[in-house]
Amino acid sequence: MQEDILINWSPQETRVAIVENGAVQELHVERTLERGLVGNVYLGKVARVLPGMQSAFVDIGLERAAFLHVADVWHRQPDGEPPGAVRAAQALVPIEKQIFEGQSLTVQVIKDPIGTKGARLSTQISIAGRLLVFLPQDDHVGVSQKITPNQRDELRARLQTLTQAEGGGFILRTNGEDASDAELSEDIAYLRKAWARIKNAATRLPPLSLLHQDLSLLQRVLRDLSGDATQSIKVDSREQFDILQAFGREFMPSSTEKLQHYKGERPIFDLYGVDEEIAKALGRRVELKSGGYLIVDQTEALTTVDVNTGGFVGARNFDDTIFKTNLEAAQAIARQLRLRNLGGIIIADFIDMVREDHRDAVLGEFRKQLARDRVKTTAAGFSQLGLVEMTRKRTRESLAHMLCEPCAVCQGRGIVKTARSVAYDIFREILREARQFNPREFRVVASPKVIELFLDEESQHLAGLSEFIGKSVSLQSEAAMGQEQYDIILM
Repeated sequence: MQEDILINWSPQETRVAIVENGAVQELHVERTLERGLVGNVYLGKVARVLPGMQSAFVDIGLERAAFLHVADVWHRQPDGEPPGAVRAAQALVPIEKQIFEGQSLTVQVIKDPIGTKGARLSTQISIAGRLLVFLPQDDHVGVSQKITPNQRDELRARLQTLTQAEGGGFILRTNGEDASDAELSEDIAYLRKAWARIKNAATRLPPLSLLHQDLSLLQRVLRDLSGDATQSIKVDSREQFDILQAFGREFMPSSTEKLQHYKGERPIFDLYGVDEEIAKALGRRVELKSGGYLIVDQTEALTTVDVNTGGFVGARNFDDTIFKTNLEAAQAIARQLRLRNLGGIIIADFIDMVREDHRDAVLGEFRKQLARDRVKTTAAGFSQLGLVEMTRKRTRESLAHMLCEPCAVCQGRGIVKTARSVAYDIFREILREARQFNPREFRVVASPKVIELFLDEESQHLAGLSEFIGKSVSLQSEAAMGQEQYDIILM
């Protein structure tokens, strides 16, 4: 299936949409101020060595000096030992005998600065590609532990054959499990070029210089998102188009010829209604063309998708109506998983089907649509309860987590107490306060809806409470308060 990639760039944000046959399938967003430092390589200068803590502070040009622990100082591993193996020999070498104040070190950020703490560093450099991670200081060839054991030996042998000529260590990532030799070779070439640039920069640039930055979303479009099915990559910024062309010519020549500078008067995302799709992808309800709909609920543990016939009544019989709705839902669910970037455990609750051939056809269509996803997915069959359980690899934050935050009123619950429930909470609180204190008057400050309820339907109960406690109760409406918020002031 042919696809187009649309890139909307602004100084503060980059947005990328992947469109297949006029329908948006994936959305990627990166904000300039939210880009972390993890993966960046610097030429640092050792500011201070602390033998008592077996660590050092290294200046890399940030506001605070970064932290380097002795466990993160690189040592060549014995043959056959993977990176990160227990370093018994290293434990015998104190940090003060390995580095000294004023020394220039090539270091990589492995943890972003948090609060008052500086970034955490390592002197073992690793460069991530689309399919592989390159460890230029090691010779180990490994395979991700998440790949099934019976495949690891074969994949490791393939990788050793492709990498043995020039040395260096490589680890095959999970999404490289089904990659061809040509794709692996292209990734290897990119990683070796990136390391060559780092080494060259380290000899030319002064200390505190940034030698390598993890790729921006724009550059990852060429490396990770563009493929054989990509017809065009349209960028709406001339400056970024030129930068991408230069990057592509050096690292991704096959993708560079697909680049186009979009010069249209309408915003590029308006061409395919991308902003409308973003708004829909943040909602719970997804309408199906037949009249049915999906309800998508994302929780911390898992995501559930419920299929409903809605207004679709069908033209023949009930079984066919359900079958057609489920078939359409299978396509829509697969698209929504990509669009919203939902990961982890996902439960799809299709409408119950009596016929076995209908269940097989829906499951087959669902798996067919999932196979188009660039992220690894695994779908089981129908369970005894008629649910389809599946997993989708988490690669980044979901669209909702990236663009939204929990509601300040309901704190992410999606519901709030009714005005009457809040009013009764206030009654109980006034009684509680009246037993402990002896004010002249109680003043209730609450949302307009709650105050209106006190003045109307609950006025008799409020008067009865005032008479019972022997104190007057005054009311004050506060528009800025949420429905569940209130204050009781002792006057």
